[in-house]
Formats: sequence, C-alpha cells, structure tokens
Amino acid sequence: MKPAAFDYHAPTTLDEALALLAAYGDEAKILAGGQSLIPAMNFRLAQPAILVDINPVTTLVGIHAEGDGGLRIGTMTRQRTVEHSDLVAARAPLLAETMPHIAHPQIRNRGTFGGSLAHADPASELPAVAVALGMTLRAQSTRGERDIDATDFFQGLFATALEPDEMLIEVLIPALPARTGTAFAEVARRHGDYAMAGAAAVVTLAEDGTIAACKLVYLSIGDAPVESHSAASALLGVIPTDEAIRAAAEAMEQDIDPLGDIHATAAYRRHLAKVLARRTLASAVARARN
Repeated sequence: MKPAAFDYHAPTTLDEALALLAAYGDEAKILAGGQSLIPAMNFRLAQPAILVDINPVTTLVGIHAEGDGGLRIGTMTRQRTVEHSDLVAARAPLLAETMPHIAHPQIRNRGTFGGSLAHADPASELPAVAVALGMTLRAQSTRGERDIDATDFFQGLFATALEPDEMLIEVLIPALPARTGTAFAEVARRHGDYAMAGAAAVVTLAEDGTIAACKLVYLSIGDAPVESHSAASALLGVIPTDEAIRAAAEAMEQDIDPLGDIHATAAYRRHLAKVLARRTLASAVARARN
C-alpha cells in the first residue's frame, strides 16, 4: 500500500505546469483531487516518475456564466462546488441531478470536475453526462489550446484524446434549447458504489409535441460512454407516448454489448439498460413538457 518512488512538483501557474508536462511527457501524471490517482499509486497500478500537483493553480477554479446561456467550468473546481451551484442547477439541471450520485460527500469534497473527466473511468457519471450535454473539453499545452468534443474525447478504458503534454483546463457546456428536459438515473448495490449501469437522457420537443432531438448515453455498459443512436432515431419526429418510449428502449439493445463482472452479469446489465432507458426518457419528456 505504498506508492513507488516519484519526484513531486507543485507549480503555482498554468504555464509552469504545462512546461513540466512538456519536459516529462508520459513520465508525468497530474494530481488534481487525487481520489482516483492516489489509490492507483498505492496499489502500484500507476507508477508515475513525476507527479505534477496542480492544486496551487487557482486560475483553473470557477464556474462562469456564458452570454449565450451556457456555462464554463474550470477543471480544478471541486465536485461539491458544482453540486451546490445555483448557476449549474439553473443552466445545466442534468449535471446538478447527477452530482449527488458520484461516490460520497467526502470524495466530492476533494474530487475535481475536470479530474473525473480526464480519468475517463467508464463507470463514472461525468463522462456520460458530458456526451449527453454535448460538452466541449478545452485542452492546453505549451503548443497552444484546442477544443475537443466530448464524443471524441473519451476513446476507451481510461483513455482520452489528450496528448501526454496536454492538460484539460476547462469545460464548456452549451445552453439547453427551449422545451428541453433532462434526466439521470443509475442502479448501484449501495448509494456511492460504482453503478452497475446508469443513463443520461436529453429530450427536446418541437412545438407540435413531437421529439425534435434526443440523446441517451450510458455509463458502466462499455469501455467508454455508450450513446444509443437507435433509441434516439426511434423517437425522432414522434409523439413520446409510453408505447413509443418502450419501443425506443427495445431499439437501444442494438447499440450495447455489455460485459459481465463481479458486480453484474452481462444479461443483468442489458436488462438494467432497458429499464433505465424507459425511466430517463420518460422523465426527460415530462420535464420538457413542463
């Protein structure tokens, strides 16, 4: 339960942190909240030669309102801050609904918004929500900045589009269109445990009551967030009756191929995915109508 030897750096500015990443590349790991990295280091599942602690970089903290109705969240913003933000509740209700499902309050007190995204655990809630909301993840290195769409950012098990010398610095959340409802649900053995399956839904209604846009994204179903395009296609242009939502939940099965583990069998995860599709889509539709 002891980490391998490493060199420790605590830069106080973003430029200093980026210079360290440029110098050490793959040998370096960023320490943000440490709620995932430190346990991995203690078990020697991760053995970085260089640890770059960015907690002193205060410019990466904050929740900011955008003029178009969206949000911009710094990656070092604590999860607890996001959870209790009135601005997040007003402009990104799906995110506000999801935050209490992440682990336990003690973890959220230290865990960071950007750290969870950069860690890219397929059982984590925030990557699925990022895809559902169409977030843009902004990365920076000494070479400059670039924006990465959430659908392109998560590339597999603990794998992202970030280059070794890049750091995730902030996340941009677009404004929700009018007549849009969102919903999140997951199933875990105990509250705070990793979910056996979870789902995030975003539904936009047209003026005639039909579905104009729809997203359904799963966590704990694959090696990365899994978006069900089949479920969305089944609902587009139709009145979202109970029968239509059940049909979409059936169509969803074309998009998933869950694996079994000690927590749940593949068959049980498939069953949960169908149940969660019905629950979240129905809730999102009801909220869009209201």
